[in-house]
Amino acid sequence: MSAEYRTDPHTHSTVSDGTDTPAELVANAAAAGLDAVGLCDHDTVAGWAPALAAGDVYGIRVLRGIEISCAKDGVEIHLLGFGCRPDDAELTAELARIRAVRSERVETMLGKLAAGGVPIPKEVLMRHVGDSPSIGRPHFADSMVELGYVADRQEAFDNWLADDKPAFVERYSTPLERGIDLVAAAGGAVVIAHPWGRSSRGVLDLDYLTGLVGSGRVDGIEVDHNDHDDEARAELRHPLIAAGALITGSSDYHGSGKKPSYFLGCNTTAVEVVDELDRRIAARGGTW
Repeated sequence: MSAEYRTDPHTHSTVSDGTDTPAELVANAAAAGLDAVGLCDHDTVAGWAPALAAGDVYGIRVLRGIEISCAKDGVEIHLLGFGCRPDDAELTAELARIRAVRSERVETMLGKLAAGGVPIPKEVLMRHVGDSPSIGRPHFADSMVELGYVADRQEAFDNWLADDKPAFVERYSTPLERGIDLVAAAGGAVVIAHPWGRSSRGVLDLDYLTGLVGSGRVDGIEVDHNDHDDEARAELRHPLIAAGALITGSSDYHGSGKKPSYFLGCNTTAVEVVDELDRRIAARGGTW
C-alpha cells in the first residue's frame, strides 16, 4: 500500500447507533476518498456482511471491527477489537450478554423520562432502533429529537441521558481487562478507543496505558480522535510510541448522529500501522 492509502478504521452504522446503513456507510467512505474503512458497531458484528458486500461494489476495503462496552473502576471504556473471529464462542456469548442488558434497561429509562415530563412512546423508540440488535442511548436521543424535546443528540445527553442525568440507568459492561483477553483469544488486535475522551481519562492514565502496551496485551491506542485536543494527543503519543503502541486515528463517524466535525476521514491511521495490524491479526488466526 502506498503512503497515500487512507484508512479510517473506526466508524458506526445503523446496526448500532450510526445513521447510515452499512452499505451507505461504505458508499460514503468511498465518496470521501478513503481506501479502507472499519466498521466498529457497538457490541455486535451484524453489520459486517452487508458492509463487505458494499465494499466489493464501491471498490473500498472494509475492515471487520467491533467496539465493546467495557468498564474500569466504574467508568465506561470503549475497546476496539479488529479482526476477531466472528464464531469465537466466548466473545459471542459476552457480546450477547451486553446486548441483553442494553435491552433490559429500556423500560426503566422510558419510565424515568416519562416521570421527568418527556414521555417517549415505545413504538417511536423502536422505530429509531430499527433492525439494530444493540439498543443504545442514542436511540432514545433520536426519539427525543423527533418529539421536539431537544434539538439534537448532544442536548439529549446533556440534559437527560449522560451518566449523571435523570434518565441514566446503569448496566453491565465487560471489565476492561477481560475484554482485552476476549479480543486476543478471538484472534483480534486490541486497541483502546479515545482513552482521554469524556470521563475515561481519570482511570486510563499514562502509566496504566503504557503498562498494558508494554506487557503486550494491547496493540494500539486511538490517539488521533476528535475527543482529544492537540495537547492530549501530544501528551499521549510519544510515551505510547516509546512503549511500543501502534497509534491509530479515526473519525468515530456516526453519520448525522455526531457533530459535523466527526466526518469520514477527519482522522486516519498511517499505512504502516495498518500493515502491522494486518500482520498481527493474520498471525493470531483472526480475519479482517
